[in-house]
This record gives sequence, C-alpha cells and structure tokens, in this order.
Amino acid sequence: MITRRHLIRSIGGLSALGISTAAYGVGVEPVLRLRVTRYHPTPRQWPADFPLKIAVIADIHACDPWMPLERIEAIVDRTNALNADLIVLLGDYVAGLHQVTRIIPSSEWARMLAGLKAPLGVHAVMGNHDYWDDRTVQQAGHGTTIAHRALEAAGIPVYENDAVRLTKDGRPFWLAGLGDQLAFLPARRFRSTGRFGTDDLTATLAKITDDAPVILLAHEPNIAPRVPARVALQLSGHTHGGQVRLLGWSPAVSPQHGLRLAYGHFRLKCDVIISGGLGCSIIPVRVGVPPEIVEVTLGRTAPVVS
Repeated sequence: MITRRHLIRSIGGLSALGISTAAYGVGVEPVLRLRVTRYHPTPRQWPADFPLKIAVIADIHACDPWMPLERIEAIVDRTNALNADLIVLLGDYVAGLHQVTRIIPSSEWARMLAGLKAPLGVHAVMGNHDYWDDRTVQQAGHGTTIAHRALEAAGIPVYENDAVRLTKDGRPFWLAGLGDQLAFLPARRFRSTGRFGTDDLTATLAKITDDAPVILLAHEPNIAPRVPARVALQLSGHTHGGQVRLLGWSPAVSPQHGLRLAYGHFRLKCDVIISGGLGCSIIPVRVGVPPEIVEVTLGRTAPVVS
C-alpha cells in the first residue's frame, strides 16, 4: 500500500527538479489529464477465441476541487465511448484527502456513476477508503458501508466475497469480487480487533460451480501471490501507480512478498493488471502516472472485413 512517508519522500525528491515540476504534479496531471490505457493480455486460462472487452474504473476519490462531479461525468462519458462488454469499478469512491473544499456525498457521485452503460452490466467492489470513511462500520467492525449502499441504490451491484456467472454470445465466464483487504486497518483507533480485512478468497472461489474462466476484482493487488491458477485475470487498483512514477519506478509503493505490485501488467499464476486509477490519496499530486481509464481486451477480436 501507499504510505504517507514514502509518498512524501517521493515528492521531496521531485522538488529537486524544480517548482515547475511540482506545479505540474498538483495543478495539471491530477486534474486536467485523462488517458485510456489499453491491455491485451493472453491468460492461459482464457479461451483465445472468446473476445471480451472490459472497461476499468478505479480510485475515483470524489471531492472538490480534485474530483468534482463534472469530472466524474466526463469520465463516465469517456468510459461509455469505449463500448466495452462490461464495466468494473474497483473501489475507493470516497475522498482520500484532507485538502478538499467539499466532501461529495455518496449519493451524488453514485448518481453520476449510474450513467455507466454496458451490455453485460456495471459491477463494483469496495476499497479501503470506503471502509475507513464510514465511522459506524469501523466502530462495529462489520457492516455495509455508505458507499456500498449508494452504489446499489444507483443500480450497481457490489460484490463482497461473491461471484456472478455472466454469458456473452452463449459463452459463460465468472466475475468474482473480493472483500477489501484493509477494511479495518485503522479500527484500532476505535476498538481492538485482530481482523484487518473483509476478504475471503477461498469462500469467494468456492462459489464458482463450473469450469468457465474467472475474472477476479480485488481493490488491493496484494492478494495476487495467493490467487490460484483457476483465475484467468485479476483486476486491481489502490496503488495509484504510486502517484509519483519515475522511469517505471514507483517509490511510494513498498514491495510485498518480494514484488512491487505498483502498476501495469504482471504474470503470476494468473495475469494481474493494476490500474493507476483516477484520483489522489494522502496528497493531491500525480507525476508520471496520469489519471486513467483502463481497457482490457481478452481473446482474439474478429478481423475487419472491408
């Protein structure tokens, strides 16, 4: 995960490059830039003749002035224009910053996300900030977050250690959503607990009842070394690519199990794609990792006939 110490150290290193770089990192890249990053992985477990396009939205962190409703609406329009088969939302919808002029209520950003449209639907998981921001759930050590309820009220299903069987052109696949792995990390401020996350990978995969290929949604990528080869693709966010990425290195993301799962495409037992996300956490700075919508295409696409 991103730590405040590592992120501030990254920003400090950038300051040596000049004030103009710092100004770009605060005023340009996080609020004005938006790109579509495309991947075409070839997981061993996914049939090569089964094309599927997925649009991925991660880490919105809705708040003024960094991620206002107008920007979320533009992200929705850009995502819809990709004409993906399905859209997945990977958590952290609420603000992750203190330097804001307004916290946007969940009902408002959820209403914007309700504009997302795809033939196989829009599907979501929760992120750590969605849990951390909900004081009632933190104190209880369990429960459904405000963000979760807002998404479902907007017609978007949320998966907490659950799976759904979807079909495209008569061919089935599974979409599984993992509970958040850091949901109760700060709960020590309110109550003693030995449980940090709501995730249960074993129980989630046990809900898969046939041999159709599996796509796993997991907010944090940290679970990746434990994900079995039964899963074709894991989609994650959380890291923001480190928010500061220099020559392919994200110093704010610490290694886990010898892997720095910060950004991009990895091949473990399954393929893993980590989105750089859209918003900011801790500090409203991005350098070298512009906000992005991710487009993932699985399988071969049909040739164009002129």
